[in-house]
Amino acid sequence: MQASKKILVIIQRSNGDVFLSNTLIQSLYKHYKNPEIDLLVNDDTLPIAKTIANIRQIHTFSYRQKKENRWGQERGLISKLFKKYDISINLTASDRSVLYALLFAKHSISAIEADNGKSWWKRRLLSQFYVFDLSHHILINNLKPLQLLGIKHNKVVIPTRYNSLSKNLIKEKLALRGVNHFLIFHPSAQYEYKVYPVDLRNQLLTLLNNLNIPIVITGGKSKIDDKIKKNLPFLNNIYDFIGETTMEEYMALSDLSSGYIGVDTLNMHISAAQDKPVFSIFGPTNLKMWSPWCNQLRKATNHNAPIQTYGNITIFQANMSCVACGRAGCDDQHGHSECLDKINPKTVFEQIRKWHETL
Repeated sequence: MQASKKILVIIQRSNGDVFLSNTLIQSLYKHYKNPEIDLLVNDDTLPIAKTIANIRQIHTFSYRQKKENRWGQERGLISKLFKKYDISINLTASDRSVLYALLFAKHSISAIEADNGKSWWKRRLLSQFYVFDLSHHILINNLKPLQLLGIKHNKVVIPTRYNSLSKNLIKEKLALRGVNHFLIFHPSAQYEYKVYPVDLRNQLLTLLNNLNIPIVITGGKSKIDDKIKKNLPFLNNIYDFIGETTMEEYMALSDLSSGYIGVDTLNMHISAAQDKPVFSIFGPTNLKMWSPWCNQLRKATNHNAPIQTYGNITIFQANMSCVACGRAGCDDQHGHSECLDKINPKTVFEQIRKWHETL
């Protein structure tokens, strides 16, 4: 009997990158007939990585450990993973992650930069490579290794899994508060430059409260979430779930919801993958790469507009010439995003109200 393929998928970026690798991973699993697939991810993305099915083991990289002991972590990973895999697939073009792909597998596949001055050595050493294209959606970039391997796929974001216990716990929490049909409002993000300003956010919540449908506010336990939680308005139809759900419980909650309202973040992608109506407020993020993927239409958007709808997705942006700049805030240092100040909560609410009237 032929031994199972051993595959390592390397994803050294953010939560959204990890979540949107699931279609690639499940396609590999199906094609190679039960291979042993491991992940190497940043440790702050471990909760979402754990929701991906058909993963044998998850290895982590820590930027904190890198600061404390620059080479110790690298030596540990190399000693543990050197040439352990048949295939490595690296979804980012960073030098370190490309080296991991080269060191850890017999056959290495990686994203590389278009600039030959940066990627010449990668082109020579990798078994196969593809150019990471900033004008393509992250899902499309993540599926390019399948094309190199001759594996067919559908352009669909496959939702990650949650267990029945998580679903039952969420149902109990909702029942205790008398909540049945509800909308999710997710105001936080991994980075503050994506967060809708507090005064505009509370104006929007006040308007949403008038729909007379429960609005469940979600979030984690970060400093950003704590700050948002302290500033929530007290309104009849607002239910604060910030800090009260695990990743799997959030996925169950999202699956039970009637739709998503919130900012550009992982949770938005989760709802879109579950084919929920999504109303998302975007700041400087590049829509071509990071807009919610519509499974029904097999596409995202590739242009900017103050309001646009495609399938079950509605996106709001500021009507400014600099949008979307793709920076991490106006200073590109995770500072304030002025474009978010220019998105009127009444504009957002009107789109949601019109949709709600059709239910």
